[in-house]
Amino acid sequence: MDGEPGGEVERKAKKHKGKHDKPKPWDEDPNIDHWKVEKFDPSWNDGGMLEVSSFSTLFPQYREKYLQQVWPNVKSALKDHGISCELNLVEGSMTVSTTRKTRDPYIIVKARDLIKLLSRSVPAPQAIKILNDDMQCDIIKIGSLIRNKDRFVKRRQHLLGPNLSTLKAIEILTGCYVLVQGNTVAAMGSFKGLKQVRRIVEDCILNVQHPVYHIKVLLMKRELAKNPALENVSWDRFLPKFKKKSVKHKKIKTKEKKPYTPFPPPQPPSKIDLELESGEYFLSDKKKSAKKWQEKQEKQSEKTAEKKRKREAAFVPPKESSGRVPGTDRSEDNKDEMTEVAMSLKKKAKEFKKHEANENINAESFIANTSKPQSSKKRKSHQN
Repeated sequence: MDGEPGGEVERKAKKHKGKHDKPKPWDEDPNIDHWKVEKFDPSWNDGGMLEVSSFSTLFPQYREKYLQQVWPNVKSALKDHGISCELNLVEGSMTVSTTRKTRDPYIIVKARDLIKLLSRSVPAPQAIKILNDDMQCDIIKIGSLIRNKDRFVKRRQHLLGPNLSTLKAIEILTGCYVLVQGNTVAAMGSFKGLKQVRRIVEDCILNVQHPVYHIKVLLMKRELAKNPALENVSWDRFLPKFKKKSVKHKKIKTKEKKPYTPFPPPQPPSKIDLELESGEYFLSDKKKSAKKWQEKQEKQSEKTAEKKRKREAAFVPPKESSGRVPGTDRSEDNKDEMTEVAMSLKKKAKEFKKHEANENINAESFIANTSKPQSSKKRKSHQN
């Protein structure tokens, strides 16, 4: 309690019932890495396996040719671990099983993962790496996460990105091999990386978050991990928080439901009922034909009047606008310049006419002609 000398609180140690629950000296040893997966030593299991365990999986038909080419390499890789394998082309299946030479009890699970990866179009050299102790795999089923096929194809394309750039970034940051094939995503790597890949894939297909935002967060986490001062500190204040934008969708118009009535809707009136109401039913055939002909003539006259009106509309002059026509508005200065040019042209034309009149004047008309009057005098004298 607080009142005790020194202010130290004594805690009672928990009582352990069994011998195995007692604290061990190596539990708090800093030199021991409890998370390290040690490589299997065959001397740990000299007796081998007591029972035969086997797993089989089907593969698609388009993988048959490739598996036939690669099967010798797969068989030799599994033989080193004491696992027998069989490729059945009739049933389209692959089978792995333990033998008397098998020592590692977990290797059969690794062999099962190997044939699963081969059936999901993972290349054989990459799939054989799953037999290593530090390599794990995860096959994520994405086909059942969304029903709409078009949306599924678009969101799956988001994982790949342009020229597979997004997929390469995910592989680099998580340290995993990722292959998107059909309705599944196959991933290989460490447990930590596989957990990150699964989260990225599921968030993308469910439209929770785009893979680009996950890549940004992983990049920041990588930079923060380099700082030793932030090892035991929460990184939430450094990481960005992305808010999902609400996209406006078109509102679907829903028809208002009418109140339920047990009675059927009223029957629409027939042609005979309408004729009875208007009285046409009791008219003779001549009167009916005359009425139809009259209606036809009325409709025809309306149509001819309308056509005539349309033809005459083309000859009606347009109304003159009170304001100035757009495009012809000019300032007063321009008008003054035009009048000045016109006046100068008129003056030049008058001068030109005068000049032409002066040039056409005959000088002989102004010179006195003596011969003509003498002849006239002579004629007068002869007459006298």
